Amino acid sequence: MSVENKAPATATGVQETTRAKIPPFKHPLDPLTPDEIVQVGLAVRQYTAANTDVKAVRFITSYLLPPPKKAVLAFLGIPLNPGEKPEPKPEIVRRAEVDFCDVVTGNSYNTILSLRDGQWEVDTVEKLPDGVQPQITVEELLLCEKIIREDKKVQKLAADVGITPEQLHADGWAIGYDDRFPKKQRIQQALLFARFSKHDNLYAHPMDFIPVVDSISQKVIHIDFPPRYLAQSSPSSSFWKEYGVDSALSASSTAPPPLDADEVEAAQRPRIPPPREAWDFLPDLMAQKPGENFKVRDDLKPLHVVQPEGVSFKMDGHVLEWQKWKMHIAFHHREGIAISTITYNDDGEVRPIFYRLSLAEMVVPYGAPEHPHPRKHAFDAGEYGMGTMANELSLGCDCLGQIHYLPGSYTAHDGSAVVIKNVICIHEEDAGLLWKHTDFRVGGRAHAVRSRRLVVSMICTLANYEYIWNWFFYQDGNIEMEVRLTGILQVYVKADDEPTPFGTTLAPGINAHYHQHIFSVRVDPMVDGLHNSVVETDIVSLPPDPRANHAGNAFLTQSATVRTARDGARDNNYDGDRRWAIVNPKRRHPYSGKLAGYTIAGLRGASVPLKTQDSGVVAVRAPFARQPLWVVRDVETEKGGRMWPSGKYMPQTRETPEDSLAGWVQGDDSLEEEDILVFLTTGITHIPRPEDWPVMPAEHVRVVFRPTNFFRSNPSMDVPGANDTRSVAAFSGSQDGGACCAH
Repeated sequence: MSVENKAPATATGVQETTRAKIPPFKHPLDPLTPDEIVQVGLAVRQYTAANTDVKAVRFITSYLLPPPKKAVLAFLGIPLNPGEKPEPKPEIVRRAEVDFCDVVTGNSYNTILSLRDGQWEVDTVEKLPDGVQPQITVEELLLCEKIIREDKKVQKLAADVGITPEQLHADGWAIGYDDRFPKKQRIQQALLFARFSKHDNLYAHPMDFIPVVDSISQKVIHIDFPPRYLAQSSPSSSFWKEYGVDSALSASSTAPPPLDADEVEAAQRPRIPPPREAWDFLPDLMAQKPGENFKVRDDLKPLHVVQPEGVSFKMDGHVLEWQKWKMHIAFHHREGIAISTITYNDDGEVRPIFYRLSLAEMVVPYGAPEHPHPRKHAFDAGEYGMGTMANELSLGCDCLGQIHYLPGSYTAHDGSAVVIKNVICIHEEDAGLLWKHTDFRVGGRAHAVRSRRLVVSMICTLANYEYIWNWFFYQDGNIEMEVRLTGILQVYVKADDEPTPFGTTLAPGINAHYHQHIFSVRVDPMVDGLHNSVVETDIVSLPPDPRANHAGNAFLTQSATVRTARDGARDNNYDGDRRWAIVNPKRRHPYSGKLAGYTIAGLRGASVPLKTQDSGVVAVRAPFARQPLWVVRDVETEKGGRMWPSGKYMPQTRETPEDSLAGWVQGDDSLEEEDILVFLTTGITHIPRPEDWPVMPAEHVRVVFRPTNFFRSNPSMDVPGANDTRSVAAFSGSQDGGACCAH
């Protein structure tokens, strides 16, 4: 998917003939600065010009290649095991990784660079195998719209339903899977819409054909015409009637037709003009709609978030300290937010918890079987880069209160730096009661403590959809990842009499297909050190027994350690209320005797089964979506560790790569007391509602990491009691609610 508008690339003004010295880094995980991105690009250009046959470089990605974990931990003074001293502080060489295309030949390359004496130097340049495509860039997605508007055949097809080229808009999408096209072509599918005024909601006007474009040649290379559903029987109607579907396709098959099939003949089927009704979401446009009498609610009084003495957190570059937490926060072009080296000060002992937390991948498979709709299964991180789609956030709108922002940068095609100024939002907010108890025996004396949480957030717009990413840190040691899904549904045009067995008719002529949003969260743990294990626990109800379980009420826990790589793909056991904990076998709780760890809470409710078949395209390309939890050994190489659950290079993949979760859970490698990774699969199945139109109220997906046998007791006992003197009765003359309970 693509963004509607993106600020032009911001060059930093460095001359191509000069290479200024880069100052030393403050933290080994600090992302590349805009100046570094420019200098890295310049170094690559100079090297390829002098040493290769590459004629014209199109930069795709440019980012920090992080140092080995053990080196980072030694640099920060964090021990590898509980009770040990940190390793000696090492010398760390700052490195970068770049993907680029030769726009003359279409070949793609991967490059590694190192920073030596303040200058970036190229270490390796590797040509990627034919058909391996780096991430699709923002500029390529926007280029898709230019290509379709200038194509004569597209112009004719649009004119046939009353649309001019300037009214035509395209959301560029990765092609997904379509083996009719050569692997080497760098292609997109263009989902088309019309727009009848500058701020008109274009998604209310979907078109009835889908061009395919080549980003290198900048041409439309094919046009697909999705068939309609008809309220009639067909040779396949017996198949559908078993599932209560009475309609049939106008085509003989859901499979894609050969490329040499006559597009003109396909276009002779009855065309469906785009719906003309406006479904705007901007208040000024809604107020202009005839007969609606729209007005914004005027009965909401102001509600402000105030911190008269300022915030309770500190920032030093990318390093944040809040309460007893300390962590590193960075922008990543692919993952969005990456939070690293997370520690908690437990009564003077700095205890490591997670080395790194991030969104590693996601897939959005749509459920309509007729070609080309099965191609719609967007990998929003791997194919486009969640970070490159991030919003520049606004005070008082996206974030409330006293806010600290971090910027983010990624490369433009020309090697300059695209800078998003306010891309990561950091603030505090009230989170309700943290704990309370009332002693009713002594006059009802009560003590209540309010929960305050630290929020690290980002908002990303991927064409029609918005994803709001929240990482919450709590005073009781909990960490929560929350995704809020909003924006506009991806829709397709339908005829007035057309059934929609695989979607919901939202408005006249507008069909929203059933789909899923499935996320893979990468958890790189270091619970009291790098040598961790995963323990799987089921709750087992015991059968009634006249002696051992007379009342039939007994239940207990049964736990087992995930031991080897081949055991790393874990199933959910809903009957057993299964949960998992990341533990350190070298440390036990002094009273319970159990291993210190962090439990993954809420995954059972937030995991969603992949609804496409295991033999289907989505399951092949997104192996992570088949299981709710995966445990693998981390294997660090010169190009980093095991990062990407569906492989490093996602666009146009046709099979499951070895360098993915499916390959990592093979063999007999031990997973006990090792440097492990845990990948969590979570998400929702979205059956669209008319209430989701024209803009969808936010859906929530949450996963919580909860300390279990980690702290001696409740770590939030020292949080001050609730005593907000600014809280008052809502109405004059009402009861005041009594004295504050924190006494």
